[in-house]
Amino acid sequence: MTTIYDFAARDIDGNERSLDEFRGKTLLVVNVASRCGFTPQYQGLEAVWRRLRDRGLVVLGFPCDQFGHQEPGDEAEIRRFCSTRYEVSFPMFAKIEVNGDGAHPLYQWLKQEGKGILGSEAIKWNFTKFLVDAEGQVVRRYAPTDTPEKIAKDIEPRLP
Repeated sequence: MTTIYDFAARDIDGNERSLDEFRGKTLLVVNVASRCGFTPQYQGLEAVWRRLRDRGLVVLGFPCDQFGHQEPGDEAEIRRFCSTRYEVSFPMFAKIEVNGDGAHPLYQWLKQEGKGILGSEAIKWNFTKFLVDAEGQVVRRYAPTDTPEKIAKDIEPRLP
């Protein structure tokens, strides 16, 4: 059986990281963008991360520029924006694609395991979120409009 721990991704600093390093943690995986109407959710993601990380939550941010060219910068610009504007301290990764032929393998798997409305696999917009349990399985997919504060009620019972 495939789990999230079977995947790797390049982090925002260019280092290849195995997601196995998060084994046993509850994960919230989010495709993010710096120039989106949902960008202020960085504040909520950071708040939930800071409040629950000692209990086993890890938020993973994956910048993506596939929706309205709302993440045009390179990794250095994204890192700078996230740290200065929202004081993001949760793990951030290099820019990826989440849809189409170039979709990152992690997102191909996430979309199969956590389908959207009416069984749709495609990511519709920035800040789509996937909750992954401590065993590495997708528990639920959330729409961009679902705020981190709202999702926290689903996260807390799943913490290891």
